[in-house]
Amino acid sequence: MKKYNVGIIGCTGMVGQRFATLLENHPWFNVTALAASSRSAGKTYKSVVEKRWAMKTPIPTSMADMIILDAVADMDEVVSKVDFVFCAVDMKKDEIRALEEAYAKKECPVVSNNSANRGVEDVPMVVPEINADHIEIINAQRKRLGTKRGFIAVKSNCSLQSYVPAIHPLMDLGVTKVLACTYQAISGAGKTFETYPDILDNVIPYIGGEEEKSEQEPMKLWGHIEGDKIVNATTPSITAQCFRVPVSDGHTAAVFVSMEKKVSPEEIIRRWTEFRGPAQELELPSAPKQFLHYFTEADRPQAKLDRELEHGMAVSIGRLRPDTQYDYKFVCLSHNTLRGAAGGGVLLAELLAKKGYFD
Repeated sequence: MKKYNVGIIGCTGMVGQRFATLLENHPWFNVTALAASSRSAGKTYKSVVEKRWAMKTPIPTSMADMIILDAVADMDEVVSKVDFVFCAVDMKKDEIRALEEAYAKKECPVVSNNSANRGVEDVPMVVPEINADHIEIINAQRKRLGTKRGFIAVKSNCSLQSYVPAIHPLMDLGVTKVLACTYQAISGAGKTFETYPDILDNVIPYIGGEEEKSEQEPMKLWGHIEGDKIVNATTPSITAQCFRVPVSDGHTAAVFVSMEKKVSPEEIIRRWTEFRGPAQELELPSAPKQFLHYFTEADRPQAKLDRELEHGMAVSIGRLRPDTQYDYKFVCLSHNTLRGAAGGGVLLAELLAKKGYFD
């Protein structure tokens, strides 16, 4: 497999730091550019992040002394150094859309962790196990942008990457309604316990914009390409409630589902444990060998262990049981900055690389 030079736009934030650790020894990707805001530009990566480094592993030695470029002012220099960029910036949505489109129009593909372009009809929002075929819309997007190589592809919201993968293998049973209550870690807000003392001994019952994302984004994942746009699915009906909880990493979801077809618990568990998607079939480097793991009451580990399954790239599921108002209810958990954020972005980039979209 060809090795690609990549950049990290927004390298100093928590997701940017996670990208740095995941890409340090990646077999396909080599980091050759780091970029952030003008406040960090011109300084070494280590000097900017060492006092707020939030990862368990050290700052990658290959990046520690790299000079951070200005993501806007030094755009041409960034583009000259890379084959594509990962983007995880903290800016207003209209500014993010403009920034990502500017990189794409300079013939630099963008793999984005941001939400700004997720609703654009010709921008694929991809979980590789679920809707890998959506990357085919890139050809239509390139026509709109007037580019040959440049495009934008995005990953979905981190919280729905816990429960949507668990629902996906059941969709052919006619899933009609979903209720999802998510209990989201503070790293989803870019925080640690040191920087977010208000969360200690507390639960925040509202996260701005999260419920809308949790209800709307799955419909795009389950949609289909029609002409030059992705048409959202119309079912199932999803309602969500999202809480911030005092957990460092890992989003938990309590899920209730109704289905048109009757199915046994054993059949649901079989579907979960045997499920494989394109990421596994293509043997992408970051793909877990088994994406969905079911645990019984007797053998279920603690959440702090079970969020680390398959290097944090798998989803764990438990407590499947019948419900009086819905057909079934269960809980699931995924690592939000690994599977949900940067890891999901790296996996998407691996899919795009395997399919030749960076060539």
